[in-house]
Parts: sequence; structure tokens; C-alpha cells
Amino acid sequence: MGLKIRLARAGAKKRPYYHIVVADSRSPRDGRFIERVGSYNPMLPAEHADRVRLVNERITHWLSEGALATDRVARFLGRAGLAPMPAFVEQPKQSLPKKKAQERAKAAG
Repeated sequence: MGLKIRLARAGAKKRPYYHIVVADSRSPRDGRFIERVGSYNPMLPAEHADRVRLVNERITHWLSEGALATDRVARFLGRAGLAPMPAFVEQPKQSLPKKKAQERAKAAG
């Protein structure tokens, strides 16, 4: 059984709120989970203390049991010092202007 520490969405429409849960990797996102180990409220400002809440001792327990954190949760754990900070993944280059537009910008700039 592969364990994941991941986000489970709660909250109303257009008002997201996430529980950080330990779940079997095969269970649905908002479905069955083993234990709730924190919460994430993206509606709060980034510096607010209650934006990310973690139960440190339970998270370290589940990490020692072999649970893997998803990308977003790994970032939270890295900031809290519970796990090493994940490497920054470069964003896709699809959104950049194409070659001709970049050349025009260089010529104009």
C-alpha cells in the first residue's frame, strides 16, 4: 500500500480550503483517508500564521513509515523544516513569447 501525504479539498465553491491528509495513493482525492495531519487555507495572506497548519509529530511519524508527500505538500514541509526543501522545478516554456516576438522585443528594447 503506497501512502501519500496530500491535499484533500474542502470548503465551498470559489472558497477553497484543504485538509492535509495521509491516504492510500489509490483512494480518490477527497475520498477515504487514514489521518488528517494539517490544513491549508489559500484564502489567507501568505504571511498569516494559520495559512498552513501542520501536526509535526504525526507527519514525521508517517514520513518514517514511508509516506511520500506530493509536490505542494513537500513545499509546506520544507518550509516547516520537517523534510528537505524540494528542488525548484522550472516552469514550462510554453507561455513565453515565440521566437519572432522575442526578436521584435529585443529590437524595440
